[in-house]
Amino acid sequence: MRIGMILDAVFPPDPRVENEAVSLVKAGHEVFLFCLHYGQQNQSEVINGIKVKRYLSNTLEYKVSALAYTIPLYTFLMKRKIRQFIKENKVEVLHIHDIRIAGAVFGVNKKYKLPTVLDLHENRPEIMRFYPHLYRFPGKYVISPKKWKNKEEEFIRKATTVIVVTSEAKDEIKKRLPIDTDKIVEVPNTVRQSFYKNPRVYPEILKQYSNSFVVLYIGDTGLRRGLKTAIKSVHLIKNKIENIKLVIVGKNTSDIILKNLVKNLQVEAHVDFLGWKDQSLFQSYILSSAICISPLHRNVHHDTTYANKIFQYMSLGRPVLGSNASAQEKIIKKANAGLIHQDRDVQDFSNKVLELYNNKDLREEFGKNGSEFIENEFSWENTSKKLLHVYANLKN
Repeated sequence: MRIGMILDAVFPPDPRVENEAVSLVKAGHEVFLFCLHYGQQNQSEVINGIKVKRYLSNTLEYKVSALAYTIPLYTFLMKRKIRQFIKENKVEVLHIHDIRIAGAVFGVNKKYKLPTVLDLHENRPEIMRFYPHLYRFPGKYVISPKKWKNKEEEFIRKATTVIVVTSEAKDEIKKRLPIDTDKIVEVPNTVRQSFYKNPRVYPEILKQYSNSFVVLYIGDTGLRRGLKTAIKSVHLIKNKIENIKLVIVGKNTSDIILKNLVKNLQVEAHVDFLGWKDQSLFQSYILSSAICISPLHRNVHHDTTYANKIFQYMSLGRPVLGSNASAQEKIIKKANAGLIHQDRDVQDFSNKVLELYNNKDLREEFGKNGSEFIENEFSWENTSKKLLHVYANLKN
């Protein structure tokens, strides 16, 4: 099939989009990827078999995208580009990544009547409630998560197939909408085997932390990710684990709050803020760690999604300490790959760190269980089979 994937962002990077597209190409489909550029990239190129088609955007379009379901300007601007994309590439099915551009796609598709796959990377309406700009003027008054939720439900009804990342996300939709269960397909974010099989390792990173008991976090450091809990825990247990080092690979605009907390608690010697690092370095940081963490705050979004980092951690044989966000807790327990703490509970988090610190055999057992779980059940090569089945059905 000639699949038209729609992504209203620059590409690369987007691991989920690339993983899906590459798998579909390998299965014999042609994948044309609609994406945006801001004058710095080629309009057309082939990346890992994906036929990337870039359409020029600008700062205005980016800013009004937040108002996509307040005023129709963004949808209007995208429609012309999508119409051109469908015609030039003779697209046979539309695969929409997330809901921001979905209104434009469904609007254009009134003419073409192509099958549509709505790929919900996250519960966007729920996570929007935590965006800082929605608490400030003018966002507070012009951006409505409720309108986005209404639109999401409209698009779910219209789509031929809906893809979600967890069974919990599927259940959440079913509670809201009386739709056919078979219409919703679970395709989780997982790691490719290439991530953990014969990874390139940087000895200087391993050497840097060779004398530390490293508690590692990789990813966005927004406050809802729970790093305040980890920092407060370091303050609580640094006298019991003198060589503890909380290593944070990632960043967010709210990092100043975390850094001030580190300073106020006087734990600068025990916390490393490394900022974003190239993904090629992730394996080395994971292998330098003793424990890897995902201390997410519980909310509707976090309860229905996985942080991809936990699969990266597991794949390289490291024990996971995760919060009791529902989907995350379920998968860590299923794999028997680590311990669970109550979200935002510093004492509970600390107790679990100490339990793992004092029991090397337990750490190794969890690490072994996690790596076997990924290899045997939860690598992308395994979990992508449901995606391929969706397109096999559409083709038939």
